Amino acid sequence: MKTSTLVVRHVSVSIDRPPGDVYRFVSNVDNLPKWASGLVGSGTVRNVNGEWIISGGTIGQVKVRFTAPNELGILDHDVVLESGETVHNPIRVLPNGGGSELVFSVFRQPDVSAEQFERDTQAVRKDLELLKNLLER
Repeated sequence: MKTSTLVVRHVSVSIDRPPGDVYRFVSNVDNLPKWASGLVGSGTVRNVNGEWIISGGTIGQVKVRFTAPNELGILDHDVVLESGETVHNPIRVLPNGGGSELVFSVFRQPDVSAEQFERDTQAVRKDLELLKNLLER
């Protein structure tokens, strides 16, 4: 049986902060507008009946479900688009010496062109660099 896989790019940034600090900041949904412009843009983040709704962002209104708090540095989240399609976004905080490595896996969805995938990947890279700058101040 043949399985199909998606093209993936692992975008990472080294952050000169302990993994627990990085995890706490990134897992706090109130901090999303400070660094996640690809998801939030200039939109708003609100909790409606236990679901996070992001309105006015660069990809329209979406629902976001985050993984439960954990000690493993896993910050995965699912983004449910207006079409109903769900996109899984794995993120990990890994110890890197006295600091951290934050890794975001970007999967190219079947209906996304190579050019759009490159733009998406660069947007994630830009967001992670912004996050790094915020946390290292």
